[in-house]
Amino acid sequence: MTATEAGTGADTGAGAGDGGRWAPGDRILWRYRDNGGDRPVHICRPVTVVQDTDELLAVWLAPGTECVKPVLADGTQVHAEPLATRYTRPRTTVRSRWFGTGVLKIARPGDPWSVWLFWDHGWLFRNWYVNLEEPRARWAGGVDSQDHFLDIAVHPDRSWEWLDEDEFAQAQRVGLMDGVTAQRVREAGVAAADVVRSWGAPFRDGWEHWRPDPRWQVPPLPDDWDRTPAPGSP
Repeated sequence: MTATEAGTGADTGAGAGDGGRWAPGDRILWRYRDNGGDRPVHICRPVTVVQDTDELLAVWLAPGTECVKPVLADGTQVHAEPLATRYTRPRTTVRSRWFGTGVLKIARPGDPWSVWLFWDHGWLFRNWYVNLEEPRARWAGGVDSQDHFLDIAVHPDRSWEWLDEDEFAQAQRVGLMDGVTAQRVREAGVAAADVVRSWGAPFRDGWEHWRPDPRWQVPPLPDDWDRTPAPGSP
């Protein structure tokens, strides 16, 4: 299935399809667990499945989607807090809308990153964004991961740059990531950059021309967005 063929699902199901795969149009949760000790879910984004195969999971985060995000306990936005105390001050989670244009998220099973596509208004393609993260764990209601702070921006002219290196370093300083893990994350970033240099999948696959099915509605945020997958859940 090509990128231009992938966004034509009509049904909006809820759960994995036959054989443990979701069908185009199914609604799932794309979640991230905290980097702290108990690692509760602190980011949850309801998304619509675009494609789910042995090689690729692609989902659409629609504009206006109600999501869950972390904030500081006093309500301060995380990135408004100085870097020195950004990861040490108490946090909570709040419900918030995904404003602006939507995001297409693409991930290959086992890769320690996902690739996000951003557009400006009018479907003017802006850039790819490589989010370094734990390989996603699938369960009946979606996928779970953990963010690794370091990211890569990939521009339409195929140039690229590291992002958030200061946050990556600070996470190590405050003990959210040990040296062994940090080295593994940096190696994953180098591997992702090699894919960019060779213009491998998904960058070469034309996803920037993809558009969501106009029949898809914005998926709701369930009350049990932070539920723990049942033992043995796929």
